[in-house]
Amino acid sequence: RSPGCCAVGGWRDVIGQEVAVATLEHAVTTPAAMTHAWLFTGPPGSGRSVAARAFAAALLCPDGGCGTCRERRTALEATHADVDVIATEGLTIKVEQARDLVQLAARSPSVGRYRIIIVEDADRLTERAADALLKALEEPTPRTVWMLCAPSVEDVIITIRSRSRHVRLRTPSVEAVADLLTRRDGVDPPMALYAARAAQSHVGLARRLARDEHARIRRHDVVALAAKISSVGDAVGAAGDLVTIATEESAAASSERDAAERVRLMEVLGADPSARTQPPHIRSQLSSLEKEQKTRATRFTRDVIDRSLVDLLSVYRDALVLRTGAGTPLINEDSRQVVQRVSEVFEAEALLRAMDAIGTARERIGANVNPLLALEAMALQLRLPR
Repeated sequence: RSPGCCAVGGWRDVIGQEVAVATLEHAVTTPAAMTHAWLFTGPPGSGRSVAARAFAAALLCPDGGCGTCRERRTALEATHADVDVIATEGLTIKVEQARDLVQLAARSPSVGRYRIIIVEDADRLTERAADALLKALEEPTPRTVWMLCAPSVEDVIITIRSRSRHVRLRTPSVEAVADLLTRRDGVDPPMALYAARAAQSHVGLARRLARDEHARIRRHDVVALAAKISSVGDAVGAAGDLVTIATEESAAASSERDAAERVRLMEVLGADPSARTQPPHIRSQLSSLEKEQKTRATRFTRDVIDRSLVDLLSVYRDALVLRTGAGTPLINEDSRQVVQRVSEVFEAEALLRAMDAIGTARERIGANVNPLLALEAMALQLRLPR
């Protein structure tokens, strides 16, 4: 079969990944190159899940496709009956969820050639969850295809990655991301270029920066911190500001959804929302929902903090570019004054130490260290020299 215009159309949003797309297209058209498990890795924002969905669309497209077929469209949108996308909003994917996936994988496809299961956060599988999933990979069900996504192969246990075919994605160029924002989302070219550069080619973040003024303001405030940390008090205040920004953004993003989920649960359970007390079984369900929402909020807050640290890291990277005269384009051209100030007061070696301090804070928060403590320790090392 030829992949046809349908498959080509499905790859349009997989930008800057020519080698990976060639590998996947070959698997679509050559049965001998097809396997039951694929591992997509690449830096954040490289489009791991986008590539997985495009691959699913190409596999389900009949005869290479027509360019507008229902199978391709529904696979890309994850509404196809034979495509299941698992993306956790919590900190981990638990063993119970993995067992559900194993049961799902045992079923034959409903309407298509394959049953496809996409796990967007395979790096968040707990050890027990990974062990449960391993059984399905060791004894694959015919016509079931697993697509696992993770930042790197090291983030997935060796027994799973050894049973999967690896597809490595890379960070797309700023220009490619800007073109995607203009073509797909209708963003004005100057804004698209700014957002792509500020997001360091992270497609999802670039889209948000281009469309959300609040996100642009938050980023500007974070970048400005680099030139304001002079004393211990400034350091403690900056750490608190980063936590506050993340907490407020998390609350704003989740408050309406949390309330709507509670209303829907009460309706499903047939509970009276005006009652002063609820029966034990309803209280138990509400308590479980609140726990899930709290876990989701914790992850969201940490994700916002990590995003802020990446933005802060880019200031010291830019300052090092100016300090060494490398001539590389600045990520924060719109905040050149801040970058200039930092480059003037820090020696090159001190800039590298500052970057290390930010990297350490990210690792500590990722390992569940209290974010405020990790940020305070970091900020103390970012103080401007006297």
